[in-house]
Amino acid sequence: MDAAQPTRDQDLQKRIQELEPWFQNLNIGGHMTAADHFLGDYPTFKWKGFQHVLPADLSGLSVLDVGCNAGFYALEMKRRNAAHVVGIDSDPRYLAQARFAAEQLQAEIEFRQMSVYDVARLGEKFDLVIFMGVLYHLRHPLLALDLLYEHAVGDMMLFQCLQRGDERIPDLREDYDFSEWSIFDQPEYPKLFFVEERYASDPTNWFIPNQAAVEAMLRSAGFRIDDHPEREVYLCRRGQRHYAVEPPPAAKT
Repeated sequence: MDAAQPTRDQDLQKRIQELEPWFQNLNIGGHMTAADHFLGDYPTFKWKGFQHVLPADLSGLSVLDVGCNAGFYALEMKRRNAAHVVGIDSDPRYLAQARFAAEQLQAEIEFRQMSVYDVARLGEKFDLVIFMGVLYHLRHPLLALDLLYEHAVGDMMLFQCLQRGDERIPDLREDYDFSEWSIFDQPEYPKLFFVEERYASDPTNWFIPNQAAVEAMLRSAGFRIDDHPEREVYLCRRGQRHYAVEPPPAAKT
């Protein structure tokens, strides 16, 4: 037995503890970073439910992981042979975890401290953008989708957002008269619930949509929903934005 092995394990465990708390449970050298996570083996157990919607081999493709946290999805994309992977997050603690995990797992990933509102600074569009578990933490969610469409998503976007409220999809007309009120009383009408203080003890949970609102926002930003493998998860592709050809009357000059 390698006499240095216990020392290496101890150093690894010590560094993992120094970087606590971890939100993503990663297996780093046999050590789990969040073994007592309240959701269980998160996000691995979630990933297993929708991983099939992405190509098994991403050779030659570029990937952007927005709000990468400790890098779980960025690491999974490298395991699928993605050529170029970038992870961004506004939290330096998460980025420290992600850089440490990538180094230990010998994965070549670029991590940068920036928010989704800064994606134009990257100066490139990616074959796949991962935008998981971020939208409801944003004060300007539709702006974020617009910026991703304009500056980051070259083809596919894997999207997830916390949802609450009615899960039905209403059959809506394209337009309603100004005098129409009752449509807004329907529980299934697209809604964003605004959280002024906290939800689940988290002050960054700002807007929580129902399912109809999630899908409407994606379409409005220009994304076509190709697959819906789980209740909150969507695989989208670039489509045509509303008014991309003919602007609304108020926007004409």
